[in-house]
Amino acid sequence: MKIGFIGLGKMATAIIKGLEKTDFEILVAGRDPEKTARQAQELGVRALAQHSELVTQADLIVLAVKPQVLPSVLDKLTFHQPIMSMAAGVSLECLAELTDPSLPLIRIMPNINAQILQSTTAICRNQQVDDQLLDLAKTITNSFGSTFEIAEKDFDSFTALAGSSPAYIYLFMEALALAGVKHGLPKNRAVDIVTQTVLASAQNLSQGQDSPHDLMDKISSPGGTTIAGLADLEKTGLTASVISGIDATIARAKEL
Repeated sequence: MKIGFIGLGKMATAIIKGLEKTDFEILVAGRDPEKTARQAQELGVRALAQHSELVTQADLIVLAVKPQVLPSVLDKLTFHQPIMSMAAGVSLECLAELTDPSLPLIRIMPNINAQILQSTTAICRNQQVDDQLLDLAKTITNSFGSTFEIAEKDFDSFTALAGSSPAYIYLFMEALALAGVKHGLPKNRAVDIVTQTVLASAQNLSQGQDSPHDLMDKISSPGGTTIAGLADLEKTGLTASVISGIDATIARAKEL
């Protein structure tokens, strides 16, 4: 099966790397044919000079261009195959208007961790996509991380929880590291300690049966240091601040 990528930015490149261990044949076409040819050679895939040429050959199209340029790209093309779009904010309804309402259309939303093949990716489909095609799409998205099938109405919430939240997690990690610096640790050492702790804590949560609250209880001894710190974090409004930040993220997404 031939999968054609229109656009070859960082996210498309990450996905193609995830597909290296599959049997799919990858075709790519970008805005700059010379640059695309160089990138394709590095990735071990086949570059085509024109988007229209790619559309005639591919069995499935992946749209990997910025949402603001998507209409101008699609306006010049006629599709006959299923389309998978990762254009942020472009709904299935909008995609149907830009292409063909009779086509099977799939929308995905990867996150930055696709760069290390650990993306948390949302996926949804229109009525023309059958279960077999959806499974194929999930094979693609699972090649570079984990896939969550959700209703399209929840994509803004997903974007906040998985797309934007890595930045919030990094902010929290930076704050922990700075606290270590305040109390005498070198910054690099503090960052390393925090990074390993966050990584192992996430694995502990994903591999076990305990909820976050259960694990908090296990760490917090009566009258101990951890409960003192948790109480102070709640006194300064950590939970409320996090929820408020997610609210602001979703509200902004709905404005775009």
